[in-house]
Amino acid sequence: MNDIQQWLATLSIEQKRSLLAELLQKRASRPQTFPLSFAQQRLWFLDQIEPGSPAYNIPAAVRLSGPLDVAALQRSLDAIVRRHEALRTTFSTQDGQPVQVIAPAAEQVVELPCIDLGLADNEQILQLAAQESRRPFDLACGPLLRATLLRRTPEEHVLLFTVHHIVFDGWSIAIFLRELALLYEGLRSGTPPVLPELAIQYADYAVWQHQQLQGPLLEKHLDYWQQMLERYSPLRFIEERTPGSGADLQTVSQQALMLPQSLLTAVKALAQRSGATLFMVLLAAFKALLHCHAQQTDILVGTPIANRTRVETEGLIGFFANTLVLRTDLSADPSFAQLLARVREVALGAYAHQELPFAKLVEHLQPERHLSRTPLFRVWFVLQEDPLPALQLPGLALSLMEVHPGVARYDLKLSLWEGPEGLKGALEYRPALFDAATVARLAAQWLVLLECVLERPDIRLGELAARLSEFDRQQQSHRHQALQQNALAKLKQAARKTVEES
Repeated sequence: MNDIQQWLATLSIEQKRSLLAELLQKRASRPQTFPLSFAQQRLWFLDQIEPGSPAYNIPAAVRLSGPLDVAALQRSLDAIVRRHEALRTTFSTQDGQPVQVIAPAAEQVVELPCIDLGLADNEQILQLAAQESRRPFDLACGPLLRATLLRRTPEEHVLLFTVHHIVFDGWSIAIFLRELALLYEGLRSGTPPVLPELAIQYADYAVWQHQQLQGPLLEKHLDYWQQMLERYSPLRFIEERTPGSGADLQTVSQQALMLPQSLLTAVKALAQRSGATLFMVLLAAFKALLHCHAQQTDILVGTPIANRTRVETEGLIGFFANTLVLRTDLSADPSFAQLLARVREVALGAYAHQELPFAKLVEHLQPERHLSRTPLFRVWFVLQEDPLPALQLPGLALSLMEVHPGVARYDLKLSLWEGPEGLKGALEYRPALFDAATVARLAAQWLVLLECVLERPDIRLGELAARLSEFDRQQQSHRHQALQQNALAKLKQAARKTVEES
């Protein structure tokens, strides 16, 4: 232990937090290389095992309707890259350890190839976007941001950009688009905006994180998560297939679902009455569904958290997002209200200990590892805000298009986001493990389950399971009747044809 570490070990948690707050106010010294944040270390390690994997590419597609100044768009992209060091970062090794290498701002120019698509439809555009999102990145050479402009007509364009997760996260998308709009508008009007100076850069945050997570604070977080996750039971669905050797676990499919506005309003009202959040109610309902299909009472689900706990990080592009593992005990046949209280307690505890990086947790717990699967949990749940902020550009209308790269990170993933019509969502899954009919049934049952708990929050999980079984029987009966009617119609048609021919 060096002198600085010895001195830090003598400080109380309060003194250490005060010191680290001061550290965030000033930039770290500017050496040629920086350590990776703990989250970056995990992605770098995964890339060493499977170089160029597109699993951690973050794609976006923005439709631009109206006359576009391509030169101003190019200059705006360049300005963002000059402003945020994370977008000028590559990853090398020094003395056997990975390090961040930041290119000088003057050397970075974003390439913006323009592809003329003619009258390509939305499906063709999304196929191109998905293909672009799967192109590999070289973490050592970079760049780790790519942009492409698709041109349909002189007043109809789509901007594609793909960034590697090691320098970017979901929160960064909103920052990127907001600054792009401000810079573009200023360049078009001849008065470039003066964006507020960034107090720190992502590399400074990485240094700060290494200084913070040691000693009593690290032990406090590790003790909490060790207690929360000890002797957990891996989730296993009854309907799940056992993948054979060589099974493709990277391919992903999805099942769309929709909560109408009336149902969403009722869910929000239940959350308010229960002292919970919308996220907690939806997660509790999802965990109840998983319980019914796995017949297990120990349910672990992963979920992302922005992890931008200091004001200095709010406007910074980089990989700050962390993964929380939310474990809930569903034993003793609780009512949904009781389950919601358990989910709320677990979530609040996790939020209070969110500073421990998931990579550090995995390193400490050392669970069984699989190259194609995330450790500790198999199911992912996310309630997203609209990543596109309210942007206004002279003569241009912006809208975000959904891009599906088709690469699986999790065995099962429920993504939800609120829109004007209600709560839209998608249940993503690995076809090697689940068939489409099973996942469609899961999506339908989740909506039925929500309606049941809204009608009776005191309903117990055992009764919920019975309700879902009855729903399945009714659906099966309807399908059987439809098949019979279809077969009868075909027989009648064949009989008529026979009579006519005779």
